[in-house]
This record gives sequence, structure tokens and C-alpha cells, in this order.
Amino acid sequence: MTKPYLEHLHSSADLETSYEAIRAGFVALALEKNRRATPFVAQARALKAAASRARTPSDLLTLRAIRPALVTAAGVSDKAANHLEAKDKKEAITGLIRNFLEPAGVNFVEELVFRFLLTRGDTLGGSMRNIGGFMAQCKLTRCIISHLKIAGRPLRWLHSDTKQWAPLPADEADIEHHLRALYWSKKTKDRTLVYNLTVPFFNNNVDFCLFDCNPTTLSKITHNKASAYLALGELKGGIDPAGADEHWKTARTALTRINEAFTKHGAHPKQFFIGAAIEAKMATEIWSMLQSGTLDNAANLTDDRQMDSISSWLCAL
Repeated sequence: MTKPYLEHLHSSADLETSYEAIRAGFVALALEKNRRATPFVAQARALKAAASRARTPSDLLTLRAIRPALVTAAGVSDKAANHLEAKDKKEAITGLIRNFLEPAGVNFVEELVFRFLLTRGDTLGGSMRNIGGFMAQCKLTRCIISHLKIAGRPLRWLHSDTKQWAPLPADEADIEHHLRALYWSKKTKDRTLVYNLTVPFFNNNVDFCLFDCNPTTLSKITHNKASAYLALGELKGGIDPAGADEHWKTARTALTRINEAFTKHGAHPKQFFIGAAIEAKMATEIWSMLQSGTLDNAANLTDDRQMDSISSWLCAL
């Protein structure tokens, strides 16, 4: 039987990420960062307009409508604000006015807006740390859905917020942004793909778990049943070459733990790896694992042909 990875890989060199793909990845991240920053910029404009009604920095305390924004400008994150009492928030605002806004003189409104954006920038930076992985998950999801729809298979999806299963809607734009699991049928067999699942019997999170069951029978009991797993995969969407080796070490460790845990339970589900930033040394290791059978399939996220191939393979299991 032909090994599935040979459909799109001929050597370790095929796995390596090209300079063009890295450049495109950084541009995509920059565009996404700007898109996510848009609401914060709009909030800053609104804050400037509202704060301009104050004649002096101390007058800001009378503008209750912008009190939450003043707390933010004082350097308090939304998460921290949830744990503070009203008197603590007022104290933070008073400190902002005394130490930063009053020394700014007539430019106190601009100083306020700058400090608001500084805190919001930290919020944006925190969300961007995981954006590579999120964008990678969206791309794989879109590939899988496309293959299944072309094959005419009915699909159901689990909403990450509502936790409700529903048929895939006719307008499926951006559905991958809210998808927690996906179900399809293969002839008389059921397939359910679950994202970011902590597998109970070795207590580690796995990016993708494909089950031989339908949503109705999917439960904690199923999660504990090693024979119910058809495939497990790791996805590393970071495009920065500087972090590629560290990401691979984490993924390799996860794959090793998966193999050891399932072997102990007498099960041998398929294992796969998908990465965005794959350097030469890393590619050599992945290729070696593929050839030895330690890994069943692998692909470079930035190569559409490889993504189509591994998605087709996953849908056919």
C-alpha cells in the first residue's frame, strides 16, 4: 500500500518553508493585526471626543460615561478590572490624573488617548501571540470542509460558543472562526473531528482528534476509549523561522506521548503533523519519522497542494 505522504512529498526538501511563503505569512499576520486593531482605534477616537468636554484633567472624574476607558488608560487591563472594586478603580484614575495628565498641561486629552492605546496595545499583543495557530486551524478547516462538500457529504458542526451541533449553513463564510468540531459520514461510517481536546488517559491536549463515531455517541466515555480514535494530529501555525525549532520540539514531544499512550492501550491511530515554519533540520527529522512509520502523514501549511493532499487523506480515513 502506498504511503499517504508520498502523494505530495518526495523528499524532506518538499517540507521546507520557502522565503516567499515566510514573507507572505508575515504580511498576512500584519494585515490581521491591523484588522484587529481597528476597534481600539475607533474607541480611542470616541474617547478623545468625549474627554474633550473636560476643561481640566480633574474634570474627567465627572464624566462617568468614560470611566471604564479612564481605568484602561490608567494601565488596568479588562481582566484585572474585573477583580477591582469601584474605590480601587477610582484610585487608579486619580493616580493617572495626578502623575500623567496634569503634567501634560493643555495636552492632557492627547496624553489620555495615548495611554489608553498603550494598554489596548498590550491586549492586542496578547491576542496576537496565538493568532498564527488560529489562522492555521482556519486554513485546515477550510480545506477539510471544501473536500467534503465537493464529495457531497452532509456536514454538521459544533459551535465553539453555543456548544450546539447544527447542519452546515448555506452561507458558511467565516464558519471556521467558531468551529469546535466537525461531523461527516463516510458511506455507513461516522467521523467526528474534534479540535483541542485533552485526551483523558494521558491528560495531554491534542490539536486534532478524529473519532470513529457520531456526535450523539461522542462523550467522555468515548474520549477514554483508545480504539475510538482514528487519527490524532499536531498543528504549528507560527511563521517565524526563529521559533520553528522550538515549536517542532513541542510537537514532537506531543506526538511521542500520543504514540506511547495509545500503544499501552493496544491502539494505533494514525498520526500527522502540519507546520507553517519548517526549517531544513526539522524537515529532515519529519521525513525520517515518516519513513520509519512513526508518523503517518505531514504537510507544510504554506503549500496549498500539500494541504489539499493531507485534507483528502484525513477525510478518507
